Amino acid sequence: MVPDVSRGSRTIGLLHYLYRTSDIEAHVDPHIVAAYDPFVPDPGRHPDATFTDLAADLDQWVNALGDKAPAKHVWHCPVRTAPGDRHLSDDEWATVARRVLNATGIAPEGDDQACRWIAVRHAPDHIHIVATLVRADRTRPRHHKDGNRAQAECRKIEKEFGLRQLKEGDGTAAKLPTSAERHKAERLGQEDASRELLLEHVHRALAGAADEAEFFDRLAAEGVRIHKRIAPSGDALGYKVAIVGDRNGDQEPIWYSGSTLAPDLSLPRIRKRFADATAEGEHPTPATPLGRSAPARARLFATEATENVLVAIASADDGTVAAHMKGIGEILDALAQTSPGHTGTELRDAARYFERATRSHIQARDAQMQALRRAARQIVHSGPALGRGSDGTATATAMVLDVLLLAAIAAAGWYAARGHAQQAEASQRTAEHLRTAYSAAAQAPMAVMHANGQRLPAPLQRKHTRTALAALPPDVARRLQHEPGWPALAASLHEAEQAGCDAAALLKQAVDARELSTAESVSDVLVWRLRRLADLPAPVTAPRQADQPPASAAAPTLPQPSQASRRRR
Repeated sequence: MVPDVSRGSRTIGLLHYLYRTSDIEAHVDPHIVAAYDPFVPDPGRHPDATFTDLAADLDQWVNALGDKAPAKHVWHCPVRTAPGDRHLSDDEWATVARRVLNATGIAPEGDDQACRWIAVRHAPDHIHIVATLVRADRTRPRHHKDGNRAQAECRKIEKEFGLRQLKEGDGTAAKLPTSAERHKAERLGQEDASRELLLEHVHRALAGAADEAEFFDRLAAEGVRIHKRIAPSGDALGYKVAIVGDRNGDQEPIWYSGSTLAPDLSLPRIRKRFADATAEGEHPTPATPLGRSAPARARLFATEATENVLVAIASADDGTVAAHMKGIGEILDALAQTSPGHTGTELRDAARYFERATRSHIQARDAQMQALRRAARQIVHSGPALGRGSDGTATATAMVLDVLLLAAIAAAGWYAARGHAQQAEASQRTAEHLRTAYSAAAQAPMAVMHANGQRLPAPLQRKHTRTALAALPPDVARRLQHEPGWPALAASLHEAEQAGCDAAALLKQAVDARELSTAESVSDVLVWRLRRLADLPAPVTAPRQADQPPASAAAPTLPQPSQASRRRR
């Protein structure tokens, strides 16, 4: 349940909007569900009631003050349920209105001198509370921090009414689309409201862009209208964007400035990202090894950059970590626009949620995110990830999604430890979508490695079991033996040895890279770390030896650490 407090100066103008149905399809059956006086004239229910009468009633104490009345005397608070919540009855909305007014100090319960107010419902999912900020005793209401108090009361109402329980607001969230904006989006055939689509378009254009010119070129390629505010010198002072076909009543485009979409999307803030990149200097794009596609190489570079972030989250200062979060957001935006099908859809949702996670009161040190920005740029410029089989794209995609999932989980913990509940929840939602995207991307390469691991002769199975037990802490080893991914890890250890690597040392390095307690699958994490450290190619089905059992044979059971220790003694 989301309240949104604002102030205005014309009571009758707001009433006309709330009751208007002729050109606002979202407004259906406008009527009063509660008021300071049950006999207040309701234009939605009484044929003789007029907006002028209702406005005069609400403004009575304001008008009594004459020139001493406050300029912005109209207190306006829409209260909206979350998507997916049930529709409340008029009586329930009346209760919501009274509780919000009591909590904010506008109309305390039992106060016969309180401000005059009404609550109007014109849609299933929200009401508008309108009050005038002069009490009957001609004093002002004590409504300091009314927005925060309304939020706190709505959290209590959510729990009592069985609604979706949102986190406490901190003033950093993007403005939610109104019901009118959502209905208009449906009428235009848009998947989302214009402000949501534009936020996504601008983030996609910014992901990894090298300079201002490239940013605007890519933004134009997104298919949105762009209007730059130009200084006499010819330099751009700012910009605004609009969805093609989204117009107001005068048939003019509905513009949104970058800073309206998000504070860090203003032109000065965007330029700061580019300036930090220029100060750091150019970095050549890594060469693409033979047999590995450009999208695969770009994803491997992003994997390495994101793994460095996992270390930073545990040790760096808050400003540096906040910058890394923004950089991860750019990588998610880059992956979302270059990944096909279901994986791309899940990544798009993950990017949206993580954009919310990056909004906080922590000042980011943007210069610290340049490695991640370079990785995002390489992903975008490497093209769509359409490769199959031995070009390594599928394997590299699974690898980067695995480490991004760990990063989202780590981000949730980092934000929660600092009391940023909204950002922690957004990170958790990001992780949910990344988990789904990872499962889809990893299915094919994991199946090959799993089959290869099952085909290993029994002596090699026992050898790799001993290697794993020697490298893993006892609690991690116990988790590993219950995971279905053990054969894939055994196959990767075998491939590393065949490539001339010290498999035991590599596994130890993979284990020591960071803690594994938050990993949903220890075997999956170790498989991808091991393959990256050994620079192993995409897995291919291994030939079966004559004396091997069928591939459907059960995977070997990993011994208990204590038993292995006794054997070693």
